[in-house]
Amino acid sequence: MTTSNYRKVLNQLGEKPVKMEKYLKHCSPKKRSCGLAKKRCSRCGRVGGHVSKYGLDFCRHCFREVAQSIGFKKFK
Repeated sequence: MTTSNYRKVLNQLGEKPVKMEKYLKHCSPKKRSCGLAKKRCSRCGRVGGHVSKYGLDFCRHCFREVAQSIGFKKFK
């Protein structure tokens, strides 16, 4: 289950507190201590294609959009 699906269900269960407690107990995503899913893009929240060099913490998509404004130059 992805994080977005998890949040959608929480919005739907807001009016049913008993079902919400049960859902949170069994279906909430666990905290990661290591692995690929721990590093997330600071801009969009994606997990894959992470650029963490120089403390950027962007996914590759966001890095391409922001690179020129940060000061990186494109090599041809």
